[in-house]
Amino acid sequence: MDEEPGPRGAEGNTDAEGPLAAGRGALVAVPGPLARRLRGEAGPAGEREYVRLAATADPEELARALVEPGRPLWARELAAHRLGRAGDRRAFEPLVLLLNHRDPARCAAAVRALAELRDPRTPRAAAALATNPLRTAYALYPVRLLTALRAPESTPALIATLERLLVPGEPHRPVASACVDGLGQLGDARARPVLESALRYAGLRAAADDALSRLGASGAA
Repeated sequence: MDEEPGPRGAEGNTDAEGPLAAGRGALVAVPGPLARRLRGEAGPAGEREYVRLAATADPEELARALVEPGRPLWARELAAHRLGRAGDRRAFEPLVLLLNHRDPARCAAAVRALAELRDPRTPRAAAALATNPLRTAYALYPVRLLTALRAPESTPALIATLERLLVPGEPHRPVASACVDGLGQLGDARARPVLESALRYAGLRAAADDALSRLGASGAA
């Protein structure tokens, strides 16, 4: 639930679900790597639409691109990214879908936008994706997002995910490694037991040792 008073965004809207609901500023340009990828996906047929969506300063035009039938995925991603980075919570659900996409490039871009969106629903959504045993193959970017958010949900979700992956022959070692690194960055002492368990796995030993040393430094600070 979003019951906090709705701060005013660039359009003066006070509705917590409305334009620029988080009040974090105006729309910003699409960063270079993302712009090149999306423009390439648009191709000559979508060039005019790409230019319009990339240049508009109107959040309503971008919001329409999220819901209008027939819009290509690249257009929805461009609109969601720009709205998310501006703090408009209408981008939340499209960005979560992109976070759970099979294309790593889409997932990585969604991590950045969701981190800047700062919607209070984001940590719960990322934790649900990271801890879902049926979606472990796609958990890498939710894990990275949880690390970036440093939310109350972050440490428990990373611990739960890593515990599930500490079995011989586990194929999702990059996800386990991201959990180990994230727990080290978060510096939460609750992670010590699972990080000590990770020391038994050759592929995780160095990262787990580093994470444990960071926990010690965090506790001494």
